[in-house]
Amino acid sequence: MRVLVVEDERGVARALRRGLLAEGFAVDVALDGRRGLELAASGEFDAVLVDIMLPGLNGYDVVARLRERQVWTPVLILSAKDGEYDIADGLDLGADDYLTKPFSFVELVARVRALVRRGPAPRPAVLTVGELSLDPATRVVTQRGYEVVTTAREFALLEYFMRRPGQVLSKGELRDHVWDAAGDGLNVVEVYVGYLRRKFGQAAIETVRGAGYRLVAVGTTAGPGPVAP
Repeated sequence: MRVLVVEDERGVARALRRGLLAEGFAVDVALDGRRGLELAASGEFDAVLVDIMLPGLNGYDVVARLRERQVWTPVLILSAKDGEYDIADGLDLGADDYLTKPFSFVELVARVRALVRRGPAPRPAVLTVGELSLDPATRVVTQRGYEVVTTAREFALLEYFMRRPGQVLSKGELRDHVWDAAGDGLNVVEVYVGYLRRKFGQAAIETVRGAGYRLVAVGTTAGPGPVAP
């Protein structure tokens, strides 16, 4: 298993490399963000460990640019920045995990192994289906480049559909994952599917008789453009 450590503090980088080597990993080190991005973008690593405060290019930018290039190598951010918004920003930009300094090396190794087991599955920060894009971090939805305003519940339902494009989703599954299963009946799903169809086109969500609903390539079959809510 090959790991890339992107860390500008040489003492920390040496310690991480020494410890990971002892655990059986092959380890490369980059001392700045630009070199880290160059190496990580090669796709030759099973996991990337990256600090946030780096010269040249900060860790957030390294993660964001990797995901923009569709490099899905698992990324663990290591940082002394422990604020809740710092952690949220890192995860929203496409990192898979976040560990604040100082940390237990035993925990670090366990997290790296978990990331390696997960593998480089696509996990885009912005979801795209056809001409529809949804950004979970900013909660912005666009169709053909135009922003479409959605309510919180509409957004949640659309996000669930967009994470499973082309799949047939039952009313029960949609209700259980988007609403309180104990408090809402299946008819609420029909109502909100109707809301989404009015905003994105009747053909955007296909009814599969007796099975549920399926999101199709939104934009290619919808009406002339997005409409206000």
